[in-house]
Amino acid sequence: MNLFAPPRIMEAEVFAELPKKFRRTKVSAERVAAGRPAPAGGCFLEGPSFDRKGNLYVTDIPFGRIFRISPRAEWELVVEYDGEPNGLKIHKDGRIFVADHKNGLMLLDAKRGTIAPLIARRNLEGFKGLNDLHFAGNGDLYFTDQGQTGLQDPTGRVYRLAAAGKLECIADDIPSPNGLVLNGKENILYVAVTRANAVWRLPLLPDGTVSRMGVFIQLSGGRGPDGMAIDENDGLAVAHPDMGAAWVFNHRGEPQYRINSPKSEVVTNVAYGGPDRKTLYIVDSEGGFIHTARVAVAGRKMYSHF
Repeated sequence: MNLFAPPRIMEAEVFAELPKKFRRTKVSAERVAAGRPAPAGGCFLEGPSFDRKGNLYVTDIPFGRIFRISPRAEWELVVEYDGEPNGLKIHKDGRIFVADHKNGLMLLDAKRGTIAPLIARRNLEGFKGLNDLHFAGNGDLYFTDQGQTGLQDPTGRVYRLAAAGKLECIADDIPSPNGLVLNGKENILYVAVTRANAVWRLPLLPDGTVSRMGVFIQLSGGRGPDGMAIDENDGLAVAHPDMGAAWVFNHRGEPQYRINSPKSEVVTNVAYGGPDRKTLYIVDSEGGFIHTARVAVAGRKMYSHF
């Protein structure tokens, strides 16, 4: 029995391809020793985020690089450093925050091409390995601490760094927390729980605490959901690695679209862009491509987003 009507199947289009000159064949000895050889495509892209000029920033985890892609699909290396940058988000004041698996929460100065640690640990204890991050309208920053957690070790965490500077853990005991986004009213935090192959729903109380956390969407196949983005109708876009696709669900969790990658199956991240924010940019991490698809989710009242 089908629970929902079948989603519309779409094929994404290639917007930009990492140039050959930026593709690498060797990683550090440290990553090799950790069982992480160089990826076949010479990169592993993540962390899509747009600046106010329409440039798209992406990270390259194994090679410690951050790129800027112009609206004309031109690539520029912003910084290369000793780290493993994953999620990236741009504050309304222009500051660029990076969730680095190796170094913690970092700040990127794109003009100078430098990056420096902001928060490397909490209560004198290091993070497991940061993954992704998301800003609330008031400047609070939510981020996931995934590390190597999974069903064998469900100890991943979600943190909130208040705009005033206070850092607190708002949820733990999560098997591999990954991408995260707030709904339009900012009273629900959605978290991609990769190794549980699900998107969890974290209701936020007025005091900022989480109440009655539960499963919002249960997926199957692939390695589980990764990065997410939300549109102005609370439609949730979810990247699904190894399925070679991104899904778009409405605010009820009903599937609206399946958008297939024209290249590799390792689709890890999504971001809305374009003048009307109805173009979904999809990161093909393993292939080194950025794809696009025009989507529109019919829904309820529209909210302004930060």
